[in-house]
Amino acid sequence: MTATTAWSRRCAPTSPGKWTSSARSSATATRSSARGEASGRRPLPPPFTGEGRGGGGATLPLIQPTLRRLGGAVLDALLPPHCLTCDSPVEQQGTLCAACFRGLHFLTPPFCACCGVPFLHAGQAGPGGLCPSCLERRPAFTAARAAFRYDEGAKRLLLPFKHADRTDLAGAIAAQMARAAPEMLARADLLAPVPLHWRRLVSRRYNQAALLAGALARQARKPWLPDALRRTRPTPSLGERGAAERAVLVEGAFAVRQGARPAIAGRRVLLVDDVMTSGATAEACAAALLGAGAAAVEVLAAARVPDPRLEASRT
Repeated sequence: MTATTAWSRRCAPTSPGKWTSSARSSATATRSSARGEASGRRPLPPPFTGEGRGGGGATLPLIQPTLRRLGGAVLDALLPPHCLTCDSPVEQQGTLCAACFRGLHFLTPPFCACCGVPFLHAGQAGPGGLCPSCLERRPAFTAARAAFRYDEGAKRLLLPFKHADRTDLAGAIAAQMARAAPEMLARADLLAPVPLHWRRLVSRRYNQAALLAGALARQARKPWLPDALRRTRPTPSLGERGAAERAVLVEGAFAVRQGARPAIAGRRVLLVDDVMTSGATAEACAAALLGAGAAAVEVLAAARVPDPRLEASRT
């Protein structure tokens, strides 16, 4: 079930012969009023809604933004806003200071038209704008994009989010991911995060990819399935391993949950992760989603690790 199904049921229009709770209350009030008049008793007044004379219902929405601004000003005075990655003061909470912002490298073209790996220059792109890996073998996913280049600046933002309980960073990171790939979010029918194995989830207490997927879904107003995928077996840390070894370790390590299959069938799925390195994990997840009937899979990550083979020409 998607995150919005329950609400859709509650908000669905009623069919003839079925009453909503408001219609039922109205009919009950009408019958009570009629009985009161027949017995000579004065009917009870309708419940107060803040509308009509006095204008209370009209002024309340105007007051609320003012109260929020005042509350924010008081909070900023008591707890001055500071940079998300350091203690430097900033004008608005949830932002970066100038120095930390300059340390981030936002991914912009040129990059691979398929996997999104950054190029040093446009001349590194092969036919169709593809990198050597995608020319050799196209991945199962249609395309992948990321907000940042994974370097020291991105690590200062992502490592505390991933390993130091800085879950408050999810919204700010997701906003940059949405900025990097608005067309992907527009095409997606639903979002799904890369899962953790349950043992790692217990030790870490949260799945950073799921936090990003949830924040993106709320920002884009898209449904998401936090547990669409599961890891069928634990995999060792892939940090220092090469692309070929990564692919072997994660092959067949992901499966779609049986209950999520109806929601995935025929849909365009946007797979969300924090860091994309070789693309092996995204490939394995995409294969599982396509095997469950997804129409297409695209990938959106917070950061993308450059291909060492392409970086070698820098020196």
